[in-house]
Amino acid sequence: MLKQLGRLERTRNIIILGFAVIMAVSLVMFYAPQRNAQYVEPSKNTQVVAKVGRDEITVADMAQQKQSIQDRFGGQISLAQLGYSDQAILDQLVAERVLAQEAERLGFRVPDVELEEGLAKEFSDPSGKFLFIDASGKRDLTRYKEIITSRYGSVERYEEGRRRAYEANKLRAFITASVNVADEEVQADYKRKNTTFDLTYATISAEKLAEKVQPSDQELRAYYDQHKTDYRILVPQKKIRYIFIDQEKSGEKLQIPEKDLRDEYEKLSPEHKQAGVKVQQILLKVARKDLDSQIEQKAKDLLVKLRDKNGQASEQAFADAARGNSEDPATAKNGGFLSHLVKKNPNKPDALYERAVDMQPGDVSDIPIKYAGNWYILRRGDSVPKTFEEAKQELLVSLRNRRGYVEAQKIATRAQARLKETHDAQKVAQELAADANMKPAEMVRETGYIKPGDDVKDIGSNQKFEQAIAPLNNPNDVGEKTGIKNGFAIPMFVDKKEPRIPEFDEVKDKVTQALKQQRAKEQLDRKARELAASVNNAGDLKAAAEKAGFEAETQEGYKLGGTLGKAGTSPALDEAIYKLKEGGITKDPIKVDDNWVVVGAIKRKEADLAEFAKQRDQLTQSMLRSRQEQVFGDYVASVVDRLKREGKIKIYKEVLSSIAEEEPAAMPQPRRPRFPIPTK
Repeated sequence: MLKQLGRLERTRNIIILGFAVIMAVSLVMFYAPQRNAQYVEPSKNTQVVAKVGRDEITVADMAQQKQSIQDRFGGQISLAQLGYSDQAILDQLVAERVLAQEAERLGFRVPDVELEEGLAKEFSDPSGKFLFIDASGKRDLTRYKEIITSRYGSVERYEEGRRRAYEANKLRAFITASVNVADEEVQADYKRKNTTFDLTYATISAEKLAEKVQPSDQELRAYYDQHKTDYRILVPQKKIRYIFIDQEKSGEKLQIPEKDLRDEYEKLSPEHKQAGVKVQQILLKVARKDLDSQIEQKAKDLLVKLRDKNGQASEQAFADAARGNSEDPATAKNGGFLSHLVKKNPNKPDALYERAVDMQPGDVSDIPIKYAGNWYILRRGDSVPKTFEEAKQELLVSLRNRRGYVEAQKIATRAQARLKETHDAQKVAQELAADANMKPAEMVRETGYIKPGDDVKDIGSNQKFEQAIAPLNNPNDVGEKTGIKNGFAIPMFVDKKEPRIPEFDEVKDKVTQALKQQRAKEQLDRKARELAASVNNAGDLKAAAEKAGFEAETQEGYKLGGTLGKAGTSPALDEAIYKLKEGGITKDPIKVDDNWVVVGAIKRKEADLAEFAKQRDQLTQSMLRSRQEQVFGDYVASVVDRLKREGKIKIYKEVLSSIAEEEPAAMPQPRRPRFPIPTK
């Protein structure tokens, strides 16, 4: 009995020791740095990403900047779609801090009184009346604070941002005060942009030349011998025979009763029972860039007249405004109504009219919408229901597709079982052909020798198929059914080749293409120069190009900065074209990307200098603004570079790289209150 108790005691000690070890490991794992650390919401994360002099930029600053950018686009477009990376956003914040410090250094501070005056102007309607007024007619600062807080997080943050913007404007004015443009520059720029050309051109490309190159078998073998290691296959290749079940054909034989279609219709959500939404528009075109702000103000004035206190307008009131103001004749005469109904398209989140679908019936866009260089005002009308008869064909296609998938999957399961029993793909195909609504010859397919990543005929580059054949290594091994393009495949192993340098015949097509491309590129420059030298005027270029085996095209009304058809675009090409006189031809071919281009000017029409005289002031101001932007941008870049060299700008790359890793997946953007907010 004592021995038994002793053994139990030793067992107990072992158990306790083991438990203690487990607890110790658990504690280490729990408290280990960078492991189960509590996630910190980016907008509250005070980790420093960068330092600019005495200022710090935190993860929270970046999060707020991201939110601000997304708010500008209604939260409908991701930062990636807008072209914003974490580095780009950080660069923006660094530039803001640099501008603020430079403004302070040079004495361009904005006092509270000046800030208040600026904000009052921003939040005023076209008549100068403050937007937020209480019942007594006084400024409703409480409402102002509520809106700013909901939009920007805090009043302090917003107002400090506006102060920095005002200071930056003062700094910009100081730096660019001496910038000017000469009248000769403005006229020369106008002439370059408004001189038009009717052109003929030939593009000499390696692809076109390669078609004429016919290497001999001996030359191909010699090229292969010199480059055979380029074609080395580093992993085993497998040949696979598979049974294919076509989803569409499986669905074709299915009968879909009308009752099932009606049931599908009844299951549709309300939005899917809509044919679309009626939308009215007022389009105000911007004829010239210098008129943009004037047209925008006109749009704002129209909004003030149209929108009631609830942000709505009647159909008739909007129609009258559209007939009197819209510059789209087709819709204006119809009261602004688009000729088609509008539905949400998830593939085009930034499309113009789709944004009206999110509005309520009667709503008018709260601010003018800038789209494709023009200004729009939209009104959402009523939803138009979609009847069963209108939806019937769409429902039939959808239901047949879904049931066809299920039916094909069932047949594929049977095919897999039978193939594992018989190891005879032809026999299984004959057994199931009628059920699959296919011919046996259509069902049995075979790949060449393939490896992961290959573009397989009828399958493409398909990871699921690669995973299905990965375990197959012996003749007649059968894999699991797997989805491929248009249906299902049940694979069976046929043969395998180990890593090797392939024989010439296996890669002959690749060798041929490579040699033809090499020969074509070697001839490209010479052929282009021969063509240019053989032509004396633009009228002869087309015939000479076609005789040499190249395509020649024409383009009328070409202006510098445009795209010259298949030839593409480049500054060098524009420079050569502008030098051409009527009938002239470029004696030196122009390199555009990988091709050479020979161009002739059939007609040259000089810019209208009388029209230039009318636009002189606007064009001068436009060029001046552009020059000022360039000078100021260069100034900011030089300051940033200097501060980096002096060690006054520090970027903590490990923190920056951790932002994307630690941030959770973005949640759908909540709809914010619809109120007027300055967009400039």
